[in-house]
Amino acid sequence: MALKDRARAALVIVDVQNDFCAGGALAVPGGDEVVPILNEYATRFSEAGLPIYATRDWHPEQTTHFQKWGGLWPPHCVAGTSGAAFHSELKLPRQTIVISKGTQPEGDSYSTFHGWDYDGLPFVDSLRRHGVRHLYIGGLATDYCVLFSTLDALSQGFAVTVLLDAVRGIDREPGDSERALQKMKEAGAETATLGSVDGELAGASDRNPARASRASRD
Repeated sequence: MALKDRARAALVIVDVQNDFCAGGALAVPGGDEVVPILNEYATRFSEAGLPIYATRDWHPEQTTHFQKWGGLWPPHCVAGTSGAAFHSELKLPRQTIVISKGTQPEGDSYSTFHGWDYDGLPFVDSLRRHGVRHLYIGGLATDYCVLFSTLDALSQGFAVTVLLDAVRGIDREPGDSERALQKMKEAGAETATLGSVDGELAGASDRNPARASRASRD
């Protein structure tokens, strides 16, 4: 089904940050591989005039998310550090909305639905403000933040498509990413790759009211 026949869509790029990529404090195997693919997705969504979100872990120095305070993970993505910055080769369009999560000293906050934009607007409220009903999700990591974001989106009534060519997992236990993908599918998520999304985006830019409005002002 072409995107023009679907509810309004948005691209969600999850946690493509230095600490989750090669050389980072919590590097996801193959994490860097998603960067050029997500750049292609971002270009296509931008050209279609559709919203783009980029999420980031933005942790305090002391948090129960970290091993020292009882969590699973080594310190990573501490707010304001180079490890928390987006990957240097990730090309986010100017209109990208950044969502920060994991900002509190307690809790893991894997899900994008636990985040806020620069103005303090919760992610779900931003989606509703933009009329979004369908999320296309890629990024890091398949078995944690992508998984929890997808399940929360589905539970709140959003359609979700997981971008198979633009996710990578941590796999603390062998097969965790495969099990996560299966769980997302069983919950109702669809899957796609760049080629199939190209087909869905065909004609969307001409039918997107926000893009049409911008074009009329240019």
